[in-house]
Amino acid sequence: MRLFRISSERNDHQQQLSADELRTVVHDSSQRIPLKRHGMLLNILELEKATVNDILVPRNDVIGLDIDDDMEEILNQIASSQHTRVPVYKKDIDNIIGMLHLRSTGRLLKVENLNKAAILRETTEPYYIPESTPLHTQLFNFQNKKLRIAIVVDEFGAVQGLVTLEDILEEIVGEFTTDMADANKDIIDQGDGSYLIDGGTSIREINRVLDWNLGSSGAKTLNGLLTDKLQSIPDSSVGIDLNGYYAEIIQVQDNVIRRVKMRKSARKKVADS
Repeated sequence: MRLFRISSERNDHQQQLSADELRTVVHDSSQRIPLKRHGMLLNILELEKATVNDILVPRNDVIGLDIDDDMEEILNQIASSQHTRVPVYKKDIDNIIGMLHLRSTGRLLKVENLNKAAILRETTEPYYIPESTPLHTQLFNFQNKKLRIAIVVDEFGAVQGLVTLEDILEEIVGEFTTDMADANKDIIDQGDGSYLIDGGTSIREINRVLDWNLGSSGAKTLNGLLTDKLQSIPDSSVGIDLNGYYAEIIQVQDNVIRRVKMRKSARKKVADS
């Protein structure tokens, strides 16, 4: 090799693969890797393309405790909560005081004169992250900080929602939680080729579950996509074509699209066949 002036030393830099090349390798290995593991590998590679803003629980859907509520109302919320960690705020979700781990409520029940001050003593400092944080970065941040939940804020510091460690892990392995909330599915198969979808469902989730290709145009949820297309708050029973997908708005409540019936349009089905 040296006689022909060819270096025999390994050049590690030249051996490195780009993210796109890695995706190609994984795709080409689909016949040699179990289907579930193959999907997980692809999902891991996709993490760097998404941010926490793509998977967060929107602020309107965040369940928390308003410390200004009556004590009886607060206790009822704690008793009926389906979550282990909830934000405690004052009047508005932008004014978060701390995070309450509901395992702490066991100690609270032993307090003779249970009051709001006792609840606040059990809260921990909220962990804030910018909405532009890549998912793979936040996964390591959760690991390094030994935390499982973060409050997502925009560039002005306004709360946009929250994201959990489980949310990111489900981007890799799929849904694995079996809590009570799972009884209320966001995407319900109607058996005739259509689906009843909650308006707050993310476009990313719809595409992943149904293997669709809905363009978001910047919108994160189905409600956002439809209102962006219509440029108004629609009435129920309004239908709209979404470039190969047909959406019929079933329910509108509090100026938010709550329920939508969707299917692939006939044109899309022909193209797919």
